[in-house]
Amino acid sequence: MNLFLELRRHGKLADKRNPMYEKSRFAKFWIYLMIAFWAGYLIFFGTSFAFAFEGEAKEAYHILNAGLLFVLALDFLTRLPFQKTPTQEVKPYMLLPIKRSRLIDILLIRSGMDTYNLFWLFFFVPFAILTVARFYGVTGVITYILGIWLLMLINNYWFLLCRTLMSERFLWLLLPVGVYGAIAAAMFIPEHSPVFEFSTTVGEGFIQADPLTFIGTVAVIALLYLTDRMVISHMVYNEINKVEETTVQVKHVSEYRFLERYGQVGEYMRLELKLLLRNKICKRALYSAGGVVVMFSAMIAFTDIHQENMRNFWVMYNYTLFGILFLSTIMGYEGNYIDGLMSRKESIYALLQAKYAIYTAGQLFPLLLMLPAAIMGKISFMGLISWFLFIPGFVYFCMFQMAVYNNKTTDLNNKMTQRNVGTGMQNLISFAAFGVPLLMLFVLDFFFEKATTEWIFTIIGLIFITTSRFWLKNVYQRFIKRRYVNMEGFRNSRQR
Repeated sequence: MNLFLELRRHGKLADKRNPMYEKSRFAKFWIYLMIAFWAGYLIFFGTSFAFAFEGEAKEAYHILNAGLLFVLALDFLTRLPFQKTPTQEVKPYMLLPIKRSRLIDILLIRSGMDTYNLFWLFFFVPFAILTVARFYGVTGVITYILGIWLLMLINNYWFLLCRTLMSERFLWLLLPVGVYGAIAAAMFIPEHSPVFEFSTTVGEGFIQADPLTFIGTVAVIALLYLTDRMVISHMVYNEINKVEETTVQVKHVSEYRFLERYGQVGEYMRLELKLLLRNKICKRALYSAGGVVVMFSAMIAFTDIHQENMRNFWVMYNYTLFGILFLSTIMGYEGNYIDGLMSRKESIYALLQAKYAIYTAGQLFPLLLMLPAAIMGKISFMGLISWFLFIPGFVYFCMFQMAVYNNKTTDLNNKMTQRNVGTGMQNLISFAAFGVPLLMLFVLDFFFEKATTEWIFTIIGLIFITTSRFWLKNVYQRFIKRRYVNMEGFRNSRQR
């Protein structure tokens, strides 16, 4: 316990010494505001779900318990852009007489105590009060909520295992895809699926405080915990004791010569493509995001989603994911060689133009993947186009403002031994990238018809895309005014 508290104190001191600490404190208010919005959103859906099935033959909690795996799958996917692996600067502590296993245990315990694991309770608590309490009283509500929290702990350690393995080898993406694919097949192929029955039984066991159900759930948590402990310990050991490669055999190098026609901007587009496709960390993040977009697109096209808000969320998620992964830390990778970039006049402006062109063109990938869903009538063509224009327009405009304030270098090599915690402003932008478009959609749908809302989103996106040259110039000018502060921050935060 003493070591746990000491490392927690070290983490707080590291946050306070961060060059962006003051901005993070300012951003906390807006982060709390976004959290309150999402909490209200879940409370609304939990209450609505309870009343929607009030007249059904089965009680509402029976129906929800049968679909608990859908909730867990959605929770897994929403963790991807926000939840980081529980990294810590373990390398300095290795020189002290502290067991590496104790450090890993502390990281895993902190991950289990993360408040994100409680967030879905905003949905389940009002739902349980309105449905479970009538039959099982307060005790049934408490045991049910406790069981849901344990399921979120399972999801937390399951996500941590998948995310850690995928950071090492992209092919590990097949693990969650295979597991969820097998579960989906077991749900929908048989006429009477045992998966739905099992899920319902687990939910009933929580409500009735069945000891075997709770013991089985805790056993799964313990198994995943030990697996995570072994995997993370192995990867930390390999990273700390790695040997730098002195010779690299390159079989094929793409020079992207077709970009030469765009002059200096084309050169920086080539630099950005090389950063994304040759650096291991960026490449794995790119592949992981691509795999998630493929999976979401398949779910939109080949599953029956009657909830229109859920379809809109998945479509927006596909478009926004790339931007959140790379643009919330914009200029962070360039912090490793910022001195070279600043040596040429207006090089940062050309770099910002190149980044905007690359990530806007990248939106074609989710657009093409979701076209089959539009052809099948699952989503409207106009809705698909409106998000396609709105995200690189308005949302990217907001994300590119971070280029002025980001002054923390993002390491290109270490994954497990670096302290990888986003600043408050970066977390705020990530939350806003999801929350603001959905809030705008909710408000506009309340006052206008669906077609009118789609046209409004399209027009807003087109305005910001066509004026990108002007607001990118403004971002560049503000960056130049802060260049010495930013360069000092980049230098101080580089891994040594």
